[in-house]
Amino acid sequence: MSDPTFVIAVTALVGLSVVVAALLRAWHGWLALKRQELDKTRSFGLVEIEGGAGEGAARIEMADLKERIRKLEAIASGVDL
Repeated sequence: MSDPTFVIAVTALVGLSVVVAALLRAWHGWLALKRQELDKTRSFGLVEIEGGAGEGAARIEMADLKERIRKLEAIASGVDL
């Protein structure tokens, strides 16, 4: 019963169980956070941009529009890009 290999194996198994339990708890916490974020966006009734895209797509679209405006202003002022 006091074989060193057995003690090491049991210790490793207990350690692995602790790590798995911690990771599982973190996963459930992350899922709960995402559920709260989804519920919050639904409860505020955020307006979506055309085509039903969400907030992330709206940011990308705004960045694209700003880049187009910058290029047009450069063309209007006679600057080559």
